[in-house]
Amino acid sequence: MPRRFTARATTDIDFISIDSDLLDVLLTWDQTGTYEVEELTGNEAVTGGDDWMTTLLQTKAFHRIPPANLQAIFMRMQRVGYRAGEVVIKQGDEGDYFYAITKGRCVVTRETPLNRDGIRLAELGPGDTFGEEALISESKRNATVTMLTDGALMRLGKQDFNTLLNEPMLQWVSYEDATGMVEGAGAKWLDVRLPSEFEAFRLPGAINVPLYFIRLKMKQLDPNTKYVVVCDTGRRSSAGAYILNERGYDAVVLRGGLAAWKQENLPVVKG
Repeated sequence: MPRRFTARATTDIDFISIDSDLLDVLLTWDQTGTYEVEELTGNEAVTGGDDWMTTLLQTKAFHRIPPANLQAIFMRMQRVGYRAGEVVIKQGDEGDYFYAITKGRCVVTRETPLNRDGIRLAELGPGDTFGEEALISESKRNATVTMLTDGALMRLGKQDFNTLLNEPMLQWVSYEDATGMVEGAGAKWLDVRLPSEFEAFRLPGAINVPLYFIRLKMKQLDPNTKYVVVCDTGRRSSAGAYILNERGYDAVVLRGGLAAWKQENLPVVKG
């Protein structure tokens, strides 16, 4: 028998909005996980409650990671506190950790021969991550990150980062597949080499955003366009693609880089 409902009074109602991707991650984790959340938050290495876990799960990067990897990442991350003005990583140092900000703000600067004080590249806050470039490309730190305020960071060691985060995040494609994406599916070449390298030779139609500027120039890219990221060998391009994917863009890496492209005598634009 149908029921009739009559509204008697106006009532204030609070709604909670949850991102659909985040909800899917949480549901998948809950249904496939080996560890209980209480075990993760009770780990001595990650004291300070589970707010940091929620912050990281809300970043696009962690939506791409298999649930089992997420559990291992959270178990192995270490919480480190910093004071305003303290340097977290310094340009020229060896890469050792990947960092995620859970509290406070940082500034990213890069020293150049013409600017010893450093060019301001970006300001980062809770949910932002950094330090991946040196770990992925096996090179030295290409920028300095300094705390603007007191804060807390979660850090993950190099080996754990490469196994648990980097590998699931990146998709490598052959030059045949990459060409098909560009010519048939509307993808674009994104060259992350230096401007001088780009001017010497480049792929037809490629755009140039040097790796160390990618955070600063990212808003100029179209989030609805797929990018095939290239450099000479694949080292810088893999770091660039990781950063883009981490922030919600769709990026793949040309396997073998432009060196493989030239070996096949494929067309390039010179000068």
